[in-house]
Amino acid sequence: MTKYQIIAATGCPTGIAHTYMAQEALEQAAQKQGVSIKVETHGQSGTENVLIEAEIANATGVIIAADKDVDIDRFAGKRLINVSVSKGMKEPDKLVDRILNDDTVPIYRGTGNSNDSSENSAETSSGFWHTLYVCLMNGVSHMLPLVVAGGVLIALSFFWGINSADPKSSEYNQFAQLLNTIGGFAMNLMVPVLCAYIAEAIGKRSGLVVGFATGMIAYTNGTGFLGGILGGFLAGYTVVLLQILFKKIPKSLDGLKQIFLFPVLGVFASGAIMWYLSVPMKTINEGMMTFLKGMENSSPLLLGIVVGIMCASDMGGPINKAAYLTGTALLAQGNYFFMAGVSAACIAPPLATGFAVLFNKKAYSSKERSAGYVNFLLGSTHITEGAIPFAARNPLLNLPAFMVGSAIAATLTYMSRISVPAPHGGFIVLPLVNKPFLWVLYIIIGSIASGLLLAIIAGRQTKKAALATETATLSETLPEQPTVAKTDLSDILSLENIRTNVAVANRDELLDYLARFAKERHITTDKQAVLNKYHQRESEGSTGMEKGIAIPHAEDATIQQSAMLILKLSQPIAWETFDHQPVDTIISFLIPDEKNNHHLQYLSSTSKLLMHEDFIQQLKATNDPNEILTLFKTNRS
Repeated sequence: MTKYQIIAATGCPTGIAHTYMAQEALEQAAQKQGVSIKVETHGQSGTENVLIEAEIANATGVIIAADKDVDIDRFAGKRLINVSVSKGMKEPDKLVDRILNDDTVPIYRGTGNSNDSSENSAETSSGFWHTLYVCLMNGVSHMLPLVVAGGVLIALSFFWGINSADPKSSEYNQFAQLLNTIGGFAMNLMVPVLCAYIAEAIGKRSGLVVGFATGMIAYTNGTGFLGGILGGFLAGYTVVLLQILFKKIPKSLDGLKQIFLFPVLGVFASGAIMWYLSVPMKTINEGMMTFLKGMENSSPLLLGIVVGIMCASDMGGPINKAAYLTGTALLAQGNYFFMAGVSAACIAPPLATGFAVLFNKKAYSSKERSAGYVNFLLGSTHITEGAIPFAARNPLLNLPAFMVGSAIAATLTYMSRISVPAPHGGFIVLPLVNKPFLWVLYIIIGSIASGLLLAIIAGRQTKKAALATETATLSETLPEQPTVAKTDLSDILSLENIRTNVAVANRDELLDYLARFAKERHITTDKQAVLNKYHQRESEGSTGMEKGIAIPHAEDATIQQSAMLILKLSQPIAWETFDHQPVDTIISFLIPDEKNNHHLQYLSSTSKLLMHEDFIQQLKATNDPNEILTLFKTNRS
């Protein structure tokens, strides 16, 4: 038997992507540190790579990265970190390092208690709100397949007509009625199963029993999924309370507690409370459904924006799941329109990454390009998680870009009254969608919008990174120059090299002006050769910076000595820059084609000057060549 230094468990409510992405991330992090790891996964196909007692006993520590119940009590006595599945994907290196080297990681004591350090417990074990979320998602993960199965079967029955299950209708079909009836039974199990498995995550087997009974009361009394959620927590914590009250009963009577006392007293107590709560819960549930239906008709734009932002905000996290759970609950009550917008908003982000890669291949690495292409497949099957690595690349800019596309897709879907009968499957369920062509079109429109934004953002990031790398490389690779004179810009800048109020119409005209200027100043013997080098440099990547500044430069054998030219334009001209603003200040370097590297020092010195806001403000404020010359002479990097 293999001995593993680290054991782990991952799981997410849908159990489709997050579970396995977290598994892979943890395995790669462990491999980097040269330690062995076994990761147990809790997906929709069940529990895989199951951890056995001997493996648990031999492990140094345990990492739980899950948003569903993974039976944590079996790890009692082990150093344990318990976090959400998203942290397992985003911070695997940190988790592995902590479980190996951080002595403050608490030892799990069982029954939800860690060591005495409440600070450590809050940091590494599941806090109160995360515990509630995990319990809720445990119910959702067990409920979801029933809603998928029931929704699809009911939708299939509509192929024979919207009233095909009604024996009194002319559209009646016996097979359609069978499909509709079976699908209805599956959908009706949604609330009891949701309630039962929330309670099971809290009170284990006894919680499951009490949860089913409480869930049936909630369903029968019309409380909807809100009643199922409330009933699940009510049933689970009722069992926990009974466990505390009967804690002192002799251990020999444990069987009596589990088979008789807890079920009987738990079902009565939780059921009675749920019975009296059903009236207000039913009112709240009906009010919410009426409100959402009203928004679908009266405010599809607002509803689409809200749903789009929620679905794209955390890619399968709590906010995304709130919208998804609402759509699933509405499906169970016969509303297929809300889920159509939710699905569109969830499908758009991964497709957007594929379009972004197509629009700007140079801005992405080969690995990112491959991931983008794969996301066309993942997105079409309603797996949003493929977009997470792209969102993590620059979340402050990329997440809003994803939200824009998701909001567009959801809004157009609601405006066209498109219905989708299944909470998952993506384009696989297209035959069941009432307007399949329009739905796909709207999702693609939203995806392209996000893709364009992502491509622009990635392009700017790449340029900034390239500039930073170039500057860092110059600083690191330059040979030591003991004399200050060689890096003094006054060596290559004179008053005659500065011109203001220069009138040019565009970038190409500006580069031609610079080449003629260099010839006039006898800096070069061949104006055309210098102009060709200017254009060659721009084709490799724009020299436009930001704040209206560009630094075109040319290196050629016809250039007789290093020189620096400065132009202030009378009118700004269009130029590809980091901030997408026109350019009105030109700093150009002309460099002999030789290997003394002096020009690199000049370029580096100027780049450092332009990092200072006060220097840029002074440069932009003056059109006097003497003041510009003094500014560069008195400010040395």
